[in-house]
Parts: sequence; structure tokens; C-alpha cells
Amino acid sequence: MTVRTDSHILHQQRRAGILLHPTSLPGPFPRGIICHDAYRFVEFLHQAGIKVWQMLPLGLSHSDLSPYQALSAHACEPSMISLDWLHDRKLITEPVEEFTFKNHQHLLKEAWTTLQKNKSSSLYKQFQKFIKQQAYWLDYFALFMAIRDQQDQAPWFKWPEKLRERESAAMESATRKYKEQIDFHRFQQFIFFQQWRDLKQYASERNILLFGDLPIYVALDSVDVWAHRELFLLDADGQPRYVAGVPPDYFSETGQRWGNPQYDWPAMQTDQFKWWQQRIQTQLELFDVIRVDHFRGLEAYWEIDAKEKTAINGRWVEAPGQALLQTLDDRFHSLPLAAEDLGTITDKVTRLRERFHLPGMKVLQFAFDGDPKNIYLPHHHEFNSVVYTGTHDNDTTLSWYEHLEQHSQDYIYNYLGSNPGDAMPWPLIRAALASVSCLAVLPLQDLLGLGQGQRMNTPGTTEGNWQWRFSWDQVSPDLAASLSSLCHQYDR
Repeated sequence: MTVRTDSHILHQQRRAGILLHPTSLPGPFPRGIICHDAYRFVEFLHQAGIKVWQMLPLGLSHSDLSPYQALSAHACEPSMISLDWLHDRKLITEPVEEFTFKNHQHLLKEAWTTLQKNKSSSLYKQFQKFIKQQAYWLDYFALFMAIRDQQDQAPWFKWPEKLRERESAAMESATRKYKEQIDFHRFQQFIFFQQWRDLKQYASERNILLFGDLPIYVALDSVDVWAHRELFLLDADGQPRYVAGVPPDYFSETGQRWGNPQYDWPAMQTDQFKWWQQRIQTQLELFDVIRVDHFRGLEAYWEIDAKEKTAINGRWVEAPGQALLQTLDDRFHSLPLAAEDLGTITDKVTRLRERFHLPGMKVLQFAFDGDPKNIYLPHHHEFNSVVYTGTHDNDTTLSWYEHLEQHSQDYIYNYLGSNPGDAMPWPLIRAALASVSCLAVLPLQDLLGLGQGQRMNTPGTTEGNWQWRFSWDQVSPDLAASLSSLCHQYDR
């Protein structure tokens, strides 16, 4: 088979995007939700001439809030569900001003009870259609979550043996016993997907693409590992024999030991990567474009013995990335994927990415080490790439710049030809927009000129991450107009 040469969606025109996870939206709850603030943000993007909204994975997170360690490769975070949407459809009757985070789950249950009383309604019929269409992942997920609720949120590998091993009699019994909870988890996913579909349509009508993120690995405590143990390198007790991570790099002297179980790639290949096909199918319902996090792991992955405490003593193991991507390309055509190709990148990784016409990443914060051959410098950029001032794993550009030594700061201004009076982060923002890269993505923190303490994530740490939020009063009245002018100036 040969790779199709259909135009990649990001190649159709030069665009600018903003990086903001929905949980960072303003609002009365501890984390942002799919409410009017999400629509207001889409309107801001439209006014600013921004054509892409990039975000992090939407998965249902564990207690650490990391969207990269989700309970499911398909399910989305129900705490992002808008109660206003339910109220507008008369599924809940409580006054809007009384909505609180504490009664969010209670009100979702009220909405579910109301919908069950109206089985002739179009919304209930849509629910029935949804659970049939999504049964390939939803059935296992709902059962998994219902059992997890009964087990006080314990990970599946600590459940009673018969449930842990998915013995048929135990599964049938749990399906009957927990039917109400199972249906409620199905309902929550239905509502999320309905609300997200509406938001996606609203963005599409304004010529804005939604750019999602696909973690290459899944968490050990996930329905995917519980339901498909044969696809992972696990021991007889369901524990990983090898875990994922990366060798020592820019972010850590000991590397990063993520702890995710490694895939059994030969097992995945026996059914034409069915699990991956289904995963991409779900994500393409949510997004127009998808970033594959740690893309290099599809060519070769860093395998760490689970007994190791750090990622130092790992080894590179070849993965069947070409076979996987060819299968996905045959199924979905002209894959709307982008590759996170940061870190240790070999010629083989680059050839794999280019074979399928996938844009790579250029991060300007990595560019200014004094080496004119640095691939992240704008004069080395290429059209088939996405340029960022920084990512969710970087500090804000202003804070990054302020922590540089004076000679490094001078080098940046000299390279960019900027006046030192032109305050950061705007020289870097303009450099990103001026780049030949087909897409330039700017974290909202940079556009708001935010400094230290405003980053989304610090790699290698487990506390204080994924909680950053902005408020509308931080957005200056002229920001949209300024961005619109810059997008026009740089043909984005």
C-alpha cells in the first residue's frame, strides 16, 4: 500500500491558534466547563482572526488531574458538563444561581432521572442511538466505572479476584447488580458528547478547528488495560513488566519514568490494530486535528524495567509505527494528525512522520542556545510544522525569558531584530506568527503577558499541575483587534 497524498487539513492555509485547555476557562466551578465561557472564548478566537483552538486530552483524569493519565482512552471528563445546558432542556429544575460544584453530581443524577421519565423525547432517542454507536468502548467503560464506584475508587488490580480477572459469571452479576450506575455513566458520556458536538459545531461555523491531543500511552488503572490485558506487557497479577518513559533530557537528568504499561505490539498487530482504530474513531468525533503525544514512541519506545526507580536504565525498542499509521491512513484517509516530535528524534522518526505528511513541532523556547544550526530557530522551520512559543510543559515565555542570563536575552533580541524596549513575550509571538510553519500556536498565558507561577505543568512533578485558569478581566479590550491585525499581517 502507498500513502495517500490528500492534502492534510493543516496544509490548506496558514493559520494561527491558541493553546488553552477547557479546564482553564473562567467560571464559578474549580475547573472550567463547557458553558457560556467556552462559547465566549470561541467568539474571542473569531474576533482575533484565530482559526485553531488547541487543547489537552479531554479524558477522565485520576486524582492528580493529569489529562495524560486517564481512566479511559475514549471517555471524557464529566466534571466539564455544563449544568446550564441541562437546565435549558428542563432536565434539572434547580435555579441556575444555586449551581455549585458540590451538587454537580447530584444535579447530573437528577437530569438522568428526568430523562428516564421521558423516554418518548427526542433526547432519550438520541441517548439510545449514542449507546449503540459507542458500545465498542462505552459498555466496558460504564461497567468499569460502576465497579470502581463500588470499590471506593480502588484501582482495578486491587479489586476482588473474580472482578479483576473479568470472570464471566462475576461480570454478568455486576452488570445486573449495578445496572443503574452503569446507565448513569453512559448518560454522563452522552451528555458530554452532545455538549461537545454543539461547541464543535459553533466553532466550525466560525471557521475554527478544534485541535486535540492523544496521549500515546494509557494509564495502568484504566478500563483499557482492565478490559484488554492481552494488549499490554503485564505479569500474571496485572502489573507492568515494563513501563514507559523517556531517557534523560532537557527536562530531567534522570529522564522521565511515566509508569504506563507498554503495549504488546505484536498482539495489537494481529487484528490490524483494532484498538487503535477505535481510539482514533472516537477522537475524530471530538476534534478536527489530533496531536499524537510522544510520536517518536511509534518508531521506537524507551522500555524501562518496572523494577527500575528512574528512567536512566532503559533501552530503545522498535515499534511498528509504519504499519500502524498505514492501517489508520487506509481507514481514515489523509490522517489529520500532528506529531509531538520533541526530545530524542532520529532520522527514522523524521522519515516516519514525513511519510504520512504529519506536521512536527517547533518550540521557540528551545531555539536560542547560541547554535545557528538549532532546528527550532525560525530560519530552519518548514511549512509542514506547527510552531509554538512554548507548550503546556514549558514555563510562560515571559517567565522563561526573565530567568535567562543577560547574554542569552541579548542574543534573542539580536536574532529577532527587535528593540529591547519591545517587551517580551511579543517579540517571540511575532516570530511564531512570521514563521513559515503552516500553523503557529500561542499559549493564552503568553498572549496575556503572564509571568512566573502561571504555567500549566512542570514535567517530573506531581503536585500543583493542571490547575491554571484565566479570568476575562485579564483580557485587554484591544487584544482581539491586535491579534487580528497580526494574523492579517502574517497571512494567518
